[in-house]
Amino acid sequence: MSGPRPASITLSARQRAALQQLGRCQTACVRLARRVGVLLALADDPCLERVATAQGLTRVSVRLWRDRWLKAADRLTAAEAEGASDPDLLVLIEDALDDAPRPGGPATFTPEQVVAIVAVACEPPSKSGRPISHWTHAELADEAIRRGIARSISPRSVGRFLKGSGPATPPQPLLAQRQPARSGGVPPAIDGGL
Repeated sequence: MSGPRPASITLSARQRAALQQLGRCQTACVRLARRVGVLLALADDPCLERVATAQGLTRVSVRLWRDRWLKAADRLTAAEAEGASDPDLLVLIEDALDDAPRPGGPATFTPEQVVAIVAVACEPPSKSGRPISHWTHAELADEAIRRGIARSISPRSVGRFLKGSGPATPPQPLLAQRQPARSGGVPPAIDGGL
């Protein structure tokens, strides 16, 4: 006993031509070209399993892009009926095949704020009038608020910024101090103790 008939994709001549153009475009990203290939294959054969095998994808991925296309089909057909130009149709198709927005909220702090907080962490605390020898996350958060870098920030957020910025700066300079010249004109690095 066979299951329900798969939903099929019907492409207008302009939609097929636009998809083929996107698939041939050398500046198109690989994801877009793969999605175009899936849709063109589905238009010729609605079987998800065969298309998935031929494209080297899973049935779930092929179904996702088929369903995304079907959801956008009415909008594309309406745009064609309203006389949308070929570039406008291409934009609509690219939008339909674009990645969905990722979950999660927008960033709370701008990159400029993060850089400013890291810059404060690179300063000695005494420069900010703090009677401490090393910054703590809480002290940095308080200083960022005092300087107006952020209206509010938790010590944990400061810690995440600093953790992602590489190793902490050493308390002493790492560059060698210049040594006074020795008599005899031989630089210390060359004489080797002779």
